Order: sequence, then C-alpha cells, then structure tokens
Amino acid sequence: MKREANATLEFGYVSRAHGLEGEVVIRTHDPASDVLDHVERVHAKTRDGEERVIDIEDVAMAPGGDLRVKFVGVNGRAQAQALVGSTLSVFREDLEEPAEGEFFQGDLVGLTAVSPSGERLGEIFQVWNTGPVPNLVIRDGEKEILVPFAEEFVPKVDLEARRVTVIAPEMLE
Repeated sequence: MKREANATLEFGYVSRAHGLEGEVVIRTHDPASDVLDHVERVHAKTRDGEERVIDIEDVAMAPGGDLRVKFVGVNGRAQAQALVGSTLSVFREDLEEPAEGEFFQGDLVGLTAVSPSGERLGEIFQVWNTGPVPNLVIRDGEKEILVPFAEEFVPKVDLEARRVTVIAPEMLE
C-alpha cells in the first residue's frame, strides 16, 4: 500500500449515508483526530477506484464519536450512498507541519518494521486506534503482528530511513 510521497494522508473512511440531504458519517482512524476542523477539502477514493476532491460544507459530531459531514455537491441520499466505503485523505499542504520530532500517524504506513537487531519484521500496513494507544499492524506476507505504538514497544521512528524499530509484545516474553 505505497502512497505518493508527501501528497496526502489517509485519515478515515465514509462508513454510511446519513439522512436524506446528502450527509455521510465518517469514521476516522484516530478517534481523537480533529483534522476536519483544519481543512476545507478532502481527497476521496471510492470502492471502485474513482478519485476526486470534495469540498467540506459542514462537520458535526455523530452518535458513537464519529463525524457527520456534509460535502459540497453531495445533495441527496443516493449521492451520499455512492461515497460509502470511500477512503478519505487530506492534503499535506492543507495541514500545519508537525513539530520537531513529531510526525503524522499516516506517515508510518508503508515503513519497514525491524527488530532492535535490525531483522526485518514486515511493513506497517495500518495504524489502528481502538484503545488507549494506537496499534501498528505489521504484515510480512501472510504473517501479521500488532504492536502497541508506545515507547516501550516502538523505541525509534526514522522517517528518513523509512524504518521503525519495534519490540513486539511476544519478543518481551
């Protein structure tokens, strides 16, 4: 799942249509994310591969902590339903740069995960935010491991080298 370097950062997906006026519910990969408060447009890639830029008209909270969004030009339930399953990304140029030593979680996707001794463990496929700390989903072929994104398990992130040093929980036993 390689991405064009530095163009966009995936932040979530359209989970369902909402109401009859063209609103959708968006599930973000990071429930604490406020990215839609800082941008005016998103890049959408539908399930059938169509890509487009859509301007945001309004954002509100939806039940369950998701976001209810009204996009410009999406004016009815059928148009909203057509967006269900679309992955959503923001343009880096629309975001403030992270502070020194910080990075966007989306920057981790596609990086190589290695053990402290340098052994390749796989590639970071996703970042799941389902608990108190995000989890890195690392895949190597059919093998998949989950590693909590906490200093104890991820002592080093090197964006320039495109490597992340990880200590999988089973490595500590």
